[in-house]
Amino acid sequence: MSDDAEDVVGVLTEQIEQRFGMSIGELKTAVAAAPDANRQATDVVRWHGLLTESQTALERAEDDLLRALETQPSEVDDPTMDLAHRVNAAVTARDGRAMVVRWLLDPDAPGKRGPDADRLARLDRGRRQGPAVPTSAPARPATAPATGRGVLR
Repeated sequence: MSDDAEDVVGVLTEQIEQRFGMSIGELKTAVAAAPDANRQATDVVRWHGLLTESQTALERAEDDLLRALETQPSEVDDPTMDLAHRVNAAVTARDGRAMVVRWLLDPDAPGKRGPDADRLARLDRGRRQGPAVPTSAPARPATAPATGRGVLR
């Protein structure tokens, strides 16, 4: 893996820290204490966590592939090829999550301006805090009709 690819998490972490003016650890602590205080910070922390998880999975997959390749003769067997596919899938997952973090950090990203973004912002501001339907049992009349055993009609 190239140094540039390995540093994707580092570069994005620096951008997050610059954007919010605190270390990623401090930001995670702040979001954990008040997740509704800043929705963008909450989203960025969530996706940064997913990004670091996928980077760790990628590193494990690469290590497994390298170990398998060291023991291979000239031709690669199916289990080793499966490890190579696992590395490719891990790169794809990591890169996709990195794209989401970049999008979250870019105020001018596509979809963040214009009529669609304005409509989504209005919908979000009008979001209900409670349930949309009543959740308590309906009121019962003061005198319920007499039914059941032992009642004469």
